[in-house]
Amino acid sequence: MTDKKQQKKDNKGIFLRLSKYVLEQWKLFLPAVVITLLSNQLSLMGPMYSGRAIDAIEGARGVSFPLVWDNVIKMIVCYVAAAVLSYGLAVIMVRLSQRIIYKMRKQVFEKLNTLPVGYFDRNATGDIISHISYDIDTINATLSHDLIQVMTSLYTVIGSIAFMWQISRPMLLIFAITVPVSICFTRYRSKKVRPLFRARSKKYGELNGFAEEMLSGGRTIEAYGRAKVISERFNARNDEAMGAYYKAEYQAAMLFPAINLVNNISLSLVAVFGGILYMLSQNGTVLATSAFFISLGGVAQFVQYSRKFAGPINEFSNILHEFQSAFSAAERVFRVLDEEPEAPDAEDAKAYNDVKGRVEIDDVSFSYTEDKPILKNVSVKAHKGQTIAIVGPTGAGKTTVINLLMRFYDPDEGVIRMDGENAMRLKRDDLRRAFTMVLQDTWLFHGTVYDNIVYGKENASKEQVYSAAKAAKIHDFIESLPQGYDTLLSDDGVNISKGQKQLITIARAFLSDAPLLILDEATSNVDSKTEKQIQAAMTALMKDRTCFVIAHRLSTIQNAACILVIRDGRIIEQGTHDELLGKGGFYSSLYNSQYS
Repeated sequence: MTDKKQQKKDNKGIFLRLSKYVLEQWKLFLPAVVITLLSNQLSLMGPMYSGRAIDAIEGARGVSFPLVWDNVIKMIVCYVAAAVLSYGLAVIMVRLSQRIIYKMRKQVFEKLNTLPVGYFDRNATGDIISHISYDIDTINATLSHDLIQVMTSLYTVIGSIAFMWQISRPMLLIFAITVPVSICFTRYRSKKVRPLFRARSKKYGELNGFAEEMLSGGRTIEAYGRAKVISERFNARNDEAMGAYYKAEYQAAMLFPAINLVNNISLSLVAVFGGILYMLSQNGTVLATSAFFISLGGVAQFVQYSRKFAGPINEFSNILHEFQSAFSAAERVFRVLDEEPEAPDAEDAKAYNDVKGRVEIDDVSFSYTEDKPILKNVSVKAHKGQTIAIVGPTGAGKTTVINLLMRFYDPDEGVIRMDGENAMRLKRDDLRRAFTMVLQDTWLFHGTVYDNIVYGKENASKEQVYSAAKAAKIHDFIESLPQGYDTLLSDDGVNISKGQKQLITIARAFLSDAPLLILDEATSNVDSKTEKQIQAAMTALMKDRTCFVIAHRLSTIQNAACILVIRDGRIIEQGTHDELLGKGGFYSSLYNSQYS
């Protein structure tokens, strides 16, 4: 299939999908269509009455002036009624578009919750957010405004032609030339513009992604004095986004002047040709019964209808410009909705409720991409209540082990067993509920301290929450806050220190009943004194839990039942702290480099 055919097919598919959203709101859309017809019909009747009034004035010697005023009043009533209906139509379309956008945002967000972790690893957070905000807002603008314009324009064009046909058929020949010129030029330009709007949306997504990433690291940027460098990088991306915006808007802007030129020429020809026909009619050159006869009021009517006819043609270039942008945005939104969700559980997947806590990683190999293996033939056994520590240089594959345990990814080779059962044969939700995690990158949401802790166990009592906070050595700090546990944390807890944020997430983990615990650099953000206090509390709280601990600070894992040393994706050493020190190998060199 050629690129042109594929693009045409894609455009048709996007249009049909957007149409489904509109038709689902038929209780609003149907009245909108009816109001559009009535409003435009009334608007089209205005010139008819104005023409009749002109003819009545021209023949005033034989016609009473009440007939003139009768037509004038009817004309004013038509225009006023059309304006009122147009306002009502705008209100309905705003409600229609809001309902559609609400549903679309809901679908995108729910879809994101079903996608595998790999999707978020591959796509920048800011780019994903731009789908929910910028792209859907672009679609909203088209649905709330441009859709009205399309419906109005179609009826106005058809209605104007019908009235002009009745007034003077010969004068319609002018549009037989100008309209095809406008249509051909518009189609030609639209093919050029569509890829530019797609590129514009892409650049805006990249800009949003970079901005989100940099803003989240504002303190680090200031600490390293890199604000100027980051600003330059942002400006470079901003220039690219503006360049893409300019190209799209520049090419689209060429439509309006060109179509406007053609329409102005056609309007001038109508006025000239109409004047000629009127003069011939008045001189008796053209018989009154002839198709070429036209009155002064008829000329006025035809000029007004030709303007109404040309207006939508002129507006169509602007509408097309907006639709190109909306289609590009819709394409990006639908791409998210069409993403493959996380693979469903196997049909014979078993419930995993009676968790003992025995974990076996048997000869597991894994790679995120085929050309770069991360883990190679990794094997380890963890018995109930044991603590398994994983150490090694950056990029060795430590976090990948955790990703596999949680089934964020599945092994390429080998098998992971939970209490003797293949993890891939267990229900994924049950498996993940069996774990609780404390990560190096803390996550707190906008809410009270209490809400953030109880997130780990929503049915927990206050006493249990307080107990967990005390165990995490954060209770006294919380009590010192202005509203205690009811103190509201701002987004991601930026109004407290990083160490305090970490302690709250640790309290959240302590509150959980999950028999399996994952700690990824869980104490990396606290001072040495607090770290020792936490370690003492964790010794009691980790009792009867199978724990996997990733740590660079080797002092935190000296009591682990087994320490795995991973390097280049392989386990090169394993044993207790004392055993590994006695071997004098890689672990020993790591330990001595920290504490020599």
